[in-house]
Amino acid sequence: EHTVMIRLLSSVFILALVCLVNSQQVTFIQLLELLMPRSCQDVSTRKPNWSKGGVYTIYPNPGSQVGIQVYCDLVTDGGGWVVFQRRKDGSENFFRGWNDYVSGFGNLEGELWLGLDVIHNLTANNEYEMRVDLEDFNGNKTHAVYSNFVVSVAPLYALAVSGYSGNAGERNYTRNGKRNFSTKDRDQDTLATANCAESFKGGWWYTACHAANLNGLYLSGQHDSYANGVNWRPWRGYHYSLKISEMKLRRK
Repeated sequence: EHTVMIRLLSSVFILALVCLVNSQQVTFIQLLELLMPRSCQDVSTRKPNWSKGGVYTIYPNPGSQVGIQVYCDLVTDGGGWVVFQRRKDGSENFFRGWNDYVSGFGNLEGELWLGLDVIHNLTANNEYEMRVDLEDFNGNKTHAVYSNFVVSVAPLYALAVSGYSGNAGERNYTRNGKRNFSTKDRDQDTLATANCAESFKGGWWYTACHAANLNGLYLSGQHDSYANGVNWRPWRGYHYSLKISEMKLRRK
C-alpha cells in the first residue's frame, strides 16, 4: 500500500513538472536549477522570494547528484554568496589541526569553517570572487572584495587572489603570489624560524607571517597579546580582535 502511494505521488509530481515546463513558465534547465541549484546564485535567481539567507543544498559539480550543504548569503551585494568562514561570538575553537581545517567544522548558521576540500572543489570548477565582511565591537563595518579567488589542490591548498576593491585596506594578498595554508601541526608558511599558525593561534594562509588572521583567537576587542586575535591589520591593527568576520565566495 505504501509502495503504491509513493509511486502515485511520484507520478503526480513528474506530471506537474512536465506541465510546468510545457507551459513555458520555465525552461528545462531552469527546472533543474530549481531542483538542483549549482550555486547560491541559482538559489537567489530561481527562488527570488527566498530572500533570506539560510542553509541550502547545492550541486556544484555538473553531472553529479552529490550535493553539499552550505550557508547562502542572499542579501549582501546582490546575494548568491557561499559563506565559508564566520566568526561571531567565540563559541567555536578555531585553533585546530590540519584534518579539521581540511574537512571543515562548526555550524552552518553559527561559527563556521566550511573546509579546504570544499573550498578547493568549488573554485576548481568555476571562476569565483571572494568577499570579506568585518565588524568591530562598536558596530563599525568594512569589507574587501577580490574579483578572482582560487584555492589549489591538497596538500598546499594555496590561496591566489587578485582584483582588490573595498574599504578594508587590504591589498597585500594581491601582491605576493600564492600562499599555502598552515595549521599548528602542518607548517607550510614561508617563515623558516617558526610556525606562524602555532605562533598566532589559527589556521590560515600565512607567509611570514600575516596581515590578516581571521581564524585567530576570539579575544573580544582590544588585547595586549600581539597579532593572535581575529585581526585585520590595515583596519584595526594587531591588537584588536574583531567581533564579526565572514568570508564568502560567489561564482562569476
